[in-house]
Amino acid sequence: MKAKYQSVLNLGEELGIKNGDVKEENGVLHVTGTAKNQYEKNLLWDEIKKVGGENPTDIMADIKVENTAVFAHHMVAKGETLGKIAKQYYGKASKYTVIFEANKNILKSADVIHPGQELVIPNL
Repeated sequence: MKAKYQSVLNLGEELGIKNGDVKEENGVLHVTGTAKNQYEKNLLWDEIKKVGGENPTDIMADIKVENTAVFAHHMVAKGETLGKIAKQYYGKASKYTVIFEANKNILKSADVIHPGQELVIPNL
């Protein structure tokens, strides 16, 4: 079972899931841990569904979220725009205004962001 869900376990390591535990009982993989934020928890669930389908019965995951105050934090990379970042986290570029409003303390304009800036990605 671990082999089937190895990509989920690898992602958990890559994301730095805290207090992670994996055990197999009666053909079911039990996975627990704490993600930094909701976005990272969603990434894990997306990977679980990619491997096991929409309602997998061979894996039970209990992933908690350390910080529920924000959806995620994002380090701006060269060439990014708020629209591109909004598309990544919310699926819609038009939600860039939500990110701008949450970061007015460091952003003067929604059209100007710089590599290395850490943005708060708020919950919707």
